[in-house]
Amino acid sequence: MSEDYVLELEHIRKEYPGVVALKDVTLQLRRGEILGLIGENGAGKSTLIKCCTGAVVPTSGKIRVNGKEFDRMTPQLAAENGVAVIYQEFNNVGELSAAENLFLGRPIRKGMIIDRAAMEKRAAEAFEQLHIKINPKELVKNLSVGYQQMIEIAKAIEQNAQVLIMDEPSAPLTSNEVESMFKVVELLRKKGVSIIYISHRLEEIFRLSDRIEVIRDGEYVTTLITPKATVDELITLMVGREMTQKYPPRKNCIDKNKVVLELDHVCGNGDIDMSLKLHAGEVLGLGGLVGAGRTELAEVIFGSKPMESGRMILNGKEIHPKSPREAIDLGIALVPEDRKRHGALLTNSIKNNISMPIYERISKLSVISSKTERDTAEKYRKEIQIKCPTINQLVKNLSGGNQQKVILAKWLAADCELIIFDEPTRGIDVGAKYEIYKLINTLVESGRSVLMISSEMEELMGMSDRIIVLAENRMTGELQKEEFNSDKIMAYASGITDAVKESA
Repeated sequence: MSEDYVLELEHIRKEYPGVVALKDVTLQLRRGEILGLIGENGAGKSTLIKCCTGAVVPTSGKIRVNGKEFDRMTPQLAAENGVAVIYQEFNNVGELSAAENLFLGRPIRKGMIIDRAAMEKRAAEAFEQLHIKINPKELVKNLSVGYQQMIEIAKAIEQNAQVLIMDEPSAPLTSNEVESMFKVVELLRKKGVSIIYISHRLEEIFRLSDRIEVIRDGEYVTTLITPKATVDELITLMVGREMTQKYPPRKNCIDKNKVVLELDHVCGNGDIDMSLKLHAGEVLGLGGLVGAGRTELAEVIFGSKPMESGRMILNGKEIHPKSPREAIDLGIALVPEDRKRHGALLTNSIKNNISMPIYERISKLSVISSKTERDTAEKYRKEIQIKCPTINQLVKNLSGGNQQKVILAKWLAADCELIIFDEPTRGIDVGAKYEIYKLINTLVESGRSVLMISSEMEELMGMSDRIIVLAENRMTGELQKEEFNSDKIMAYASGITDAVKESA
C-alpha cells in the first residue's frame, strides 16, 4: 500500500445474525483529500465508518492508519491514531458550556481541580482557528444546531484528528449554516486533515470532494475522480439501474368538488394565521424558508399544538383536534420531519410500530390479537415493500427509507384519509426517494389527500399539484402546476410579493 494513504480499509466484511451488512469493501483515503462516500440507505456506509472508529468490529478484513495495521479498532485506538467521526446525532451535553463540551471526558486540571479558565482559553483558541464565533462559556443548549456541530468539529481537531469522518453533516442545518460548515471543511483540508464526507446530497459531494467512492448492498462498486463524474452516472452506480425519471408519473385524480380539509384563518402555535383548501386526490405542497411556519401549521392540524382561533373543517364538518389521538381518530396522520425522534419507536419492532395506532381495533377485552397484529404488519410490509428479514426486526436497524415506510405503513393501517408529510425524503438516498414518491402517488390515486412540506425546491415542484408558499406564518403566494417557477417561489418565501406580481 502507498504511503500516500492515511487510512485504508481492505476487504472489510461484517456479518450479523441472518444479515451480511458489509460483504467486501475497500477504501483508501489520501492525505489532505476529501473523499465522498455515497450509496443508498442500507448500502453499509454507517457500518463501514463504525468499523473505522471501533464502534463495530468487522468479521474480517484489515484496517490501516498511517501504515499501521489493525484487525479491529477500538474507540480508544481510533482516538490515539487520529481518527474521529461526527455523527448525525451529536454527543454534546446541553447543560454544559461550549468549553466543557469541547473537553468532555478529558478536562484540563490544575492538580485535582478542573481548570475551567484554561479550558475556556483553549476553547476560544480552537474556535478562532476554525473562524467561528462561539462564546466558550455559553451553554450548548442555547446554541443553534450549526454551532453545536462546530463544537463537534472543534472537539475532533482539538484531539489532533488526522482523519475526520462526517456522516450527513448538512442534514440538520439551515442553508446559511451549511455554507458556514463548507468553509470550515475547506479550512480543515488546507490544514492537512483528511475527510470522508458522507451525504445523500450529490451537489455537496460534487462541491467538496476530490474523489467519490460508491458502495451498494454492502459491496464496493467503484471510485471516481469527482470532476470526471456525472450525477446520472453516480445515481446509476448507487441504485444498480438507470433512473430515467426522478419523479414517477401520476394520474390526475383530483376531485375539485370534494374539499377534504379547509382552514379558515386558523391561528395558534407561533402566530400562525392560515387559510387554505385541500381537495381529495391532491398533493398540496407547502413551500417557504426555515421558520416560515410550515411545521407549526402541521402540528396544529395534527392536534399536537392547540388551535387558538379560526375554523378547521374536515369533509364538511368543523373539527377541533386537541391531541394527536383525536386527529388520528378523525383520519389525519403526520409523517414528521424528525422520524427518529417523533415518527417511529426505534427500539420497537416493525410489527409493533405498524400496529400502534390500531391496538384498540385489534384487541378484545384489552387483549391484542397476535394473529391480527402479525397479519396486518405482513400485509403492509409486502404492500409498500419494506426491506427487512422479518417484521420482528427493530426499526432502528432499518435504513432511513425503510424507517419512513414503516411510519407510512402505520398510517395506512389506521386508514387515515389525510396524510401530512413534513420533509418526506430528508436524509434519504435517490433510489429510496423514488420509492417514497411512488407511495405518495399511490395514496392520492386511491383518493387520499396529501399535504407535503418540503425545503427541496425540485421536490416541491416535482411532486405537488399546487403550491402554497408561507413567509412569517402567513400565506404569501399560491401557484398552480402550470405556474411553478423556482424564482417565484423564492420571492414569495422571502415575502417579496410585489416583485412576483410585476414579473408575472
